[in-house]
Amino acid sequence: MQQHSQNADFSQRPYEAIAREGETLVATHCSFCGMQCGMNIRVSNDTNTVLGVEPRYDFPMNGGRLCPKGVSAYRQAEHPERLLKPLIRKNGRLTEASWEEAYDLIVSKIKELQAKYGKDSIGIYSGSSMTNEKCYIMGKFARIGLGTRYIDYNGRYCMSSAAAGFNQTVGIDRGSTGPWSDIKFADVLLIAGSNTAECHPLSMPYIWGARDRGAKLIVADPRQTKTALVSDVHLDLRPGTDIALTNGLLHVMIEENWIDRDFIDRHTTGFEKLAETVKRFDPQTVSDITGVSAGKIVEAARLFGRAKNGFVLFARGVEQHSTGSDTVSNYVNLCLTTGKAGRKGAGFATFTGQGNGQGGREHGQKADQLPGYRKITDPKARAYIAKVWGVEESEIPGPGISAFEMLKSLGEEIKMLLLVCSNPMVSAPSIGNVAEYLKKLDFFVAIDMFLSESAELADVVLPSTVWIEDDGTTTNVEGRVIRIKGIDRTPGESKRDWKIICELAERLGRGQYFRFNSPEEIFNELRIASKGGVADYSGITYDKIDRMNGVFWPCPSEEHEGTPRLFEDLRFNFPDGKARLHAFEHTGPNEKIDGEYPLILTTGRVVFHYLSGNQTRRIDALRRLCPDPYCEIHPDLAARHGIGNGELVKISSRRGSIVVPAKITKTIRPDCLFVPYHWGKTLAINNLTNPALDPKSKIPEFKVCAVKLEKAKQEEMPHGQSTVH
Repeated sequence: MQQHSQNADFSQRPYEAIAREGETLVATHCSFCGMQCGMNIRVSNDTNTVLGVEPRYDFPMNGGRLCPKGVSAYRQAEHPERLLKPLIRKNGRLTEASWEEAYDLIVSKIKELQAKYGKDSIGIYSGSSMTNEKCYIMGKFARIGLGTRYIDYNGRYCMSSAAAGFNQTVGIDRGSTGPWSDIKFADVLLIAGSNTAECHPLSMPYIWGARDRGAKLIVADPRQTKTALVSDVHLDLRPGTDIALTNGLLHVMIEENWIDRDFIDRHTTGFEKLAETVKRFDPQTVSDITGVSAGKIVEAARLFGRAKNGFVLFARGVEQHSTGSDTVSNYVNLCLTTGKAGRKGAGFATFTGQGNGQGGREHGQKADQLPGYRKITDPKARAYIAKVWGVEESEIPGPGISAFEMLKSLGEEIKMLLLVCSNPMVSAPSIGNVAEYLKKLDFFVAIDMFLSESAELADVVLPSTVWIEDDGTTTNVEGRVIRIKGIDRTPGESKRDWKIICELAERLGRGQYFRFNSPEEIFNELRIASKGGVADYSGITYDKIDRMNGVFWPCPSEEHEGTPRLFEDLRFNFPDGKARLHAFEHTGPNEKIDGEYPLILTTGRVVFHYLSGNQTRRIDALRRLCPDPYCEIHPDLAARHGIGNGELVKISSRRGSIVVPAKITKTIRPDCLFVPYHWGKTLAINNLTNPALDPKSKIPEFKVCAVKLEKAKQEEMPHGQSTVH
């Protein structure tokens, strides 16, 4: 069970990073996706400036490799567009101000609005690209610093369906049931809704490791991505039809007896209803719904069902739907009905999108949650956290509402918003409406390191540090808690996010609950707050993380070595120890195509950019590689519209339109369009996307909406929006 033994085999090591004369190497991790690859930041001893980056060979996730974003991440630190002083809007313009002036204005507005409208008049909208310590502070500050129930975070747009699906099926939300090295020992891999080769490229060595052992690869994706190109079976389904597809796979496996009946009987409930439901999803019926040939469905079901060990891996293509939570559960059903759980090479995982997408949803910044993944409505959880915080249980507010629901309520019950490490003017659905929501606020404060499209609308902008200028922990895609180590500096007048929150609390008369002098002090309180919870970090210390190269939660004591692999005893996280096999009907996407909007739009990432692009679009090396969004169009569809490669096209939905160049490719379905989402303003594809929410996870349906396509005129091309300048 020792974490440091759960490593990938990266035996070819051309060199180890060695500090050059006059430099120090700071061993840390990438600021971007959930892989959290190990890297050494090169820092000048004389000027304390960041000079470059070297990959780390000692961290098992990446073993000396970095993707284009990882190679370029350090360039944020010395970027000339960093915010270095507080900004206050005066006469309609953001102008430089002192911290005293900014703090005085913010605190006076909080007091004024809460006196007039109540404590819930203030909302916090935070992010998952922060450390665990900062995420914990945000939840605590909302509940007992401000006394508001309104806090949620941008992870609601990413992994929330995975969280809901895992919870309703196996009773615990950890992004992977095993260490990433388990992937290499699978006999079959099913990757759904993830272009792993582009979006999580450092996962590919694990997939190649499995392939080298003879593993088969099944990919479910509307696009023939770089990942799908190397698959044995590509299930090229219509977006929004995953439940029908998985029902079809289950139908074949049950009919042909490729299931593990002993495992089902001993370790699950609900199989009879599941079996009855999928009877109607024969291969031809599923083919008619999904567009995948019946032969491919049968072939994939046999490959997965016959294999002794197998892993199911999925990402936003599965999760960002109005039925995303149930879709996740149905993919997990494939593992549970075939007994693929609790051992090396057998399990399931979601590719975490944000750097701390796992830890960010565990310690209190979700609307319905307290630290340790406790429910805020649980009387015992409330009593325990109240004791840790030193307050009366009655002081902790009740549950709030999800991120997009919060945005829609701005200007109504929520009169003031504190936005931290997030950019909803790019990342939220139907962003034309989001601008109007933000403008309804009485007061708007943003904390960021760059002036994002959202921060541009704020009344006060507070400058924060980049990741390499702070210490803390994050929790990666495996559930491994790791150390982020930084250099001791705060350029200009910038401050660390957690320090800003502590200073605001002091000025609000709540400073006694926020007297932290370091991230480690915050983490030590987080450990106590999480003790006994589902996400138990109580046995994890900074020293232990360093010694073990990361510690997997749950880790309930300092003597415990952590839990790299869940369910090894084949007990799932329900009182009876049995997983739940839920049955799901196919309903399809919330918005259907019709005569006016006859095409399906789906969105996603590219390897060169991250989330809203607020960071990566500023890095010249990345911007040159992918300066603008584009629209992937199948040649047959392009021919019907008379569109040539590189010509401008206009895509319109019921909510808005966008003009981008066409990229003619056979890798997209003829009834679909694909546009990446990392750009803002008139180049933001989320002007078009559907804000319909999954009722369980409250994730918006980013991955499918109905659109129409037409040629555009040159004068319709929005100029000057491809960068963040």
